[in-house]
Amino acid sequence: MTQAEIRKLILTELSGIAPEADLSSLADDEELREVLDLDSMDFLNFLTALHEATGVDIPEADYGKLATLGDAIDYLGK
Repeated sequence: MTQAEIRKLILTELSGIAPEADLSSLADDEELREVLDLDSMDFLNFLTALHEATGVDIPEADYGKLATLGDAIDYLGK
């Protein structure tokens, strides 16, 4: 999966979690939870959706490694 495909997937999943958010202006280095006003359950649902879409296991210890859009792209692109 290319980085562009991963980005598109992440934004698609985020649009389901935060439908009111303007994802077109989301920068790679912005904290997803802060910018999109995601609570812990929203963030967990986002990570679960990423796992289901990609098959990539995301252990709880790694949740912090997906804090920003850029972090998530890097993590899923490994």
